[in-house]
Amino acid sequence: MAYRLFPRINLNGNINATLMINFTPKFKKELERATIQQETVADYMTTKLISFAPDQDIREVIEIIIANKISGAPVVNRDKELVGIISEKDCLRVILDDVYHNLPPNEGHVSNYMSHKVITVEDSMDVVEVANLFLNSNFRRYPVVNNGKLVGLVSRRDILRASKTIKKTSW
Repeated sequence: MAYRLFPRINLNGNINATLMINFTPKFKKELERATIQQETVADYMTTKLISFAPDQDIREVIEIIIANKISGAPVVNRDKELVGIISEKDCLRVILDDVYHNLPPNEGHVSNYMSHKVITVEDSMDVVEVANLFLNSNFRRYPVVNNGKLVGLVSRRDILRASKTIKKTSW
């Protein structure tokens, strides 16, 4: 503890010295010493990805999605740059094309069904920010990029895993 004398003028105009004790609670001192490390997307994202090519057959993609029990995957070009994302919902359009548009079976490429406008997150983003993105959208996953290159995929479940290590209070 540190002690300091502070001058104080009373109502009579006399100067008195007041002894003040600098008391900082122990928990506050510990908080000041500790650096707060935020949990980032990079800590929880999936890096072993199943990805597809734009010219890949859509029926093959559906089989892979079913076999691997995934709800979608990124679509990348030959340079491994993200060009879209394909989801189960996108693949359901194949049924409509077969039945309503009378297109021949086994024809169609991923590029005809994928979502071209993809919202991505940076690998350095805080998981709380990404949780907020999930809460305000219908997306189940976001491609994760670093300097514009695909480095992983983060899902709602990945963010839920992060919630186990996030502190319950921040004050």
